[in-house]
Amino acid sequence: MQLATLFKVTLLGLAITAAGCSTTGGGSDADAGAADTNGESAYGAGDRATLSAEEQAAQDAARAAAEAEQLLNITTFYFDFDQSTIKQEARVALEAHAAYLVQSGDNVVLEGHADERGTREYNLALGERRAQAVASYLSALGVSSQQIETVSYGEERPASQGHDETSWSLNRRVDLRYGG
Repeated sequence: MQLATLFKVTLLGLAITAAGCSTTGGGSDADAGAADTNGESAYGAGDRATLSAEEQAAQDAARAAAEAEQLLNITTFYFDFDQSTIKQEARVALEAHAAYLVQSGDNVVLEGHADERGTREYNLALGERRAQAVASYLSALGVSSQQIETVSYGEERPASQGHDETSWSLNRRVDLRYGG
């Protein structure tokens, strides 16, 4: 996951670079701190309306980098019982992973899992369908099929050892692993 960190640092660097840029409009620093109608200085007030376009872009880039970092930390995607349809709440994180994969060229392994209900063969097939669903979604977002490997563990590697709905829901998943 070192390249994911590099991607994050690159995004943050772009944000810092954008923050350091300024326009050369010919005005002095004194002009920037002009008084408002009440005689109070508006300079440095921190209000988004007083920021230059470059400062706003830098803030937006920093915010986007932080959001991307949070989304890239999500590597487990859950499924409903006997389903291989990607849930809506997983799509934003998968889109962040796709953007990273397109930019980095890294490889990824998608590990499909199922809960203990059903036969071993059925659960292996269900885990494969789940991994393939995520692979198809990533491919639709521009990730090369050469970068994606799928594997199914069926019920063999449970995240939770329990025999109840809470445990089963944790076992119905695809784990995304970089460096495959």
